[in-house]
Amino acid sequence: MIILHGFAASNYYNLVKHVLLYKEVPFQENLLYGGSDELLAISPVGKVPAITTSEGLNLSESSVICDFIEETYPDIPLYPDNAEERAVVRQIMKIAELYFELPSRRLIRYAFSGTEAPETLKTEVQQVLNRGITALANLCQFSPWIAGDKFTMADIYMHYVNTIVTSIGSVQLDWDVLAEIPGMKEWNNTMSQSDIALNVEADRQKNMPEFLEKLKAQFSAAKQ
Repeated sequence: MIILHGFAASNYYNLVKHVLLYKEVPFQENLLYGGSDELLAISPVGKVPAITTSEGLNLSESSVICDFIEETYPDIPLYPDNAEERAVVRQIMKIAELYFELPSRRLIRYAFSGTEAPETLKTEVQQVLNRGITALANLCQFSPWIAGDKFTMADIYMHYVNTIVTSIGSVQLDWDVLAEIPGMKEWNNTMSQSDIALNVEADRQKNMPEFLEKLKAQFSAAKQ
C-alpha cells in the first residue's frame, strides 16, 4: 500500500491524492508538514507531497509521483495512448505550473500574513499570468475536458493549480484570472463538484486551521 506524506492544505498534495482516488489505488495518509525532520528523511528537499511505495521506495515531486502512479496502476489511464496527445496533455500541465501556479505562489506569504504585496511584485506576477492566459486559452479545449473528449491528468493537474490562482493570485491582484480564459471557470466548477474533489476539499478545510497556526508560528519566529 502506498503511503502519502504531506498535509491536506497543500494543493500539490491534493493533486496526488485525487489521482490515487481516481485510479482506486489503496493508500494511507501520513500527516507531515514541509521542512520537518521526518519529511526530510523521505523527501530530499523536505517538500510536500512525498510517497512511500509498498516496496519502501520514497518519491517526491508531484509530477514524478503522478507519472509513477500512472505507470504502476495503468488500468484506469489518465494519459492518452497516442504519443502526440500525451504530449499535449503534458504541455498543458507544464504551462499551468510555470505560468499559473508558480507566479501565483509568489504571493502566498502576503496572502497568509494578511499584508499587501509590493506593486512591483504584483506587476511581475501579472505579466507571467498573462502569458499563461494566452497559452492556455490556445491549448485548452473544454470539450468537455481540458484536452478534448477524454478526462486526463491535465484535468486533475489544472484544477489544483487553479486553487492557488483563485485563492492567492486573484485575491492579491483583485483580478478574476480564470475568467480570462473562455470556458475555464465553467470547467473548473464542474471539476469541483465531482465526488472525489468534494471529499478532497472537505479534508482541506479540516486541515486549514492547523496549517494556518503553523504558518503564524513561522512568521512570528522569522520576525524575532
